[in-house]
Amino acid sequence: MSDQMYEKIDELYERKRKVELGGGDERIAAQHNRGKLTARERLDILLDPDSFVELQPFVKHRAAHFGMDKLEAPGEGVVTGYGKINGRLVYVFAQDFTVFGGALGEMHAKKIANIMDLAAKNGAPVIGLNDSGGARIQEGVVSLDGYGHIFYRNSIYSGVIPQISVILGPCAGGAVYSPAITDFVFMVEKTSQMFITGPKVIETVTGEKISSEDLGGAAVHSSISGNAHFTAATEEEVLAQVRRLLSFLPQNYREEPARLHYDGDPGDWIEAIIDAVPVAGTKVYDVKKVLELIVDHGDFLEIHPNFARNIVVGFGRIDGQVVGLVANQPKVMAGGLDIDSSDKLARFIRTCDCYNIPLITFVDVTGFFPGINQEHGGIIRHGAKILYAYSEATVPKISVITRKAYGGAYVALNSKAIGADVVYAWPNAEIAVMGPEGAANIIFAKEIEQSDDPAATRQAKIAEYREKFANPYVAAEHGMVDDVIDPRETRKHLKRSLEMLRGKREKRPDKKHGNIPL
Repeated sequence: MSDQMYEKIDELYERKRKVELGGGDERIAAQHNRGKLTARERLDILLDPDSFVELQPFVKHRAAHFGMDKLEAPGEGVVTGYGKINGRLVYVFAQDFTVFGGALGEMHAKKIANIMDLAAKNGAPVIGLNDSGGARIQEGVVSLDGYGHIFYRNSIYSGVIPQISVILGPCAGGAVYSPAITDFVFMVEKTSQMFITGPKVIETVTGEKISSEDLGGAAVHSSISGNAHFTAATEEEVLAQVRRLLSFLPQNYREEPARLHYDGDPGDWIEAIIDAVPVAGTKVYDVKKVLELIVDHGDFLEIHPNFARNIVVGFGRIDGQVVGLVANQPKVMAGGLDIDSSDKLARFIRTCDCYNIPLITFVDVTGFFPGINQEHGGIIRHGAKILYAYSEATVPKISVITRKAYGGAYVALNSKAIGADVVYAWPNAEIAVMGPEGAANIIFAKEIEQSDDPAATRQAKIAEYREKFANPYVAAEHGMVDDVIDPRETRKHLKRSLEMLRGKREKRPDKKHGNIPL
């Protein structure tokens, strides 16, 4: 090899070192002082060792105004490429806050769009590590155009490949809409923020004063707005959560999630489930304990754990097969459905349907939550999303009615009428238009009022209604319940049903797309 070639190779490595250094030692130190890792350090933690392959490291901006012609932006402020997580291909981009504060410009956006296109073509997840001050103002409208190209791909590739957003610093203005379209959003507590307009703009326009953390921090978005699905105290924990989530997802919409070999306790008889759910409908319990008894190794990955806590959703495995689990949470609002829980549930149903994940719904619901705020806030429209999502979904759908299933909420939560494949009920289940107390007050109003002892008559009529109608057998007689089962055999019945439904294929009428009540 000639000396000239060695010189060219030396130049190559020097250029690569310059790109890898990003904004330089001083800015890297500043990043660390903020308690944040660099883009490349994050990728090292996220991906399997030595699996990352960088693409387009030498891309440069073309801006000339405001002194940009004299400024360099190594890597254009974003590291892009592909690697592996648990041995499976993923595509990644990581914004580099040490270069122009990770601000997005024309070529920065092109690098991200290129990775998204490759991910879609090859049928693999795409993960974005967001840490950016926003649009690169010096580049003007071309930076906004860059956002548009990313948003378009987020939308068009939605449901094609899993898209995951990890917020590891600021994410403001138009930048927030890319994560909002993706399937899952992760945030770091005390470090990440998302908002359309920052505290200073809000104060100027409305006079309201608020900190960045209180406006758009991880706690706010995971519990109040519902914009974030997962949070953790450190970047390392968040990135570990991403790896865990991906273990439950397929590579793309054509595949099913990986089925693992399960060699644990078959769980065909679970005595503990009897004590986990009180028979009396007025007694509260934690439904998550029930789900942990049902899934393999008690391994349940809850999604949106702090938002709309009256409904619980998440992933687990039954006999090695990934399932999406839905359950009313009696500990919160008696498990009733409201606006936020309707949105949370409908979104989860559609996510499972996108990625071929069977749905199992544990029903213990008194109804949709009453109130003026709920009605004026659009509970009709929001609740209808649940009906729409279950009806539209073609994955295997199984329901288990554990206690109460009243009114429209019974219908909405994967009843046979809207497409459930199999519906089980426990022997204590109450399936009715409304609870026995309310029904007795309406049906037997005159008898109660005219009796010598209204209180005693009312209790007698409540008992009469419960015996005649508030049980699983009337619904079973009409084919709305496939079987009434021993609660201790719930997991066994779910295993058998999942196996039976593995070959399920169902099509919907040909159309562009439906019009979900957003």
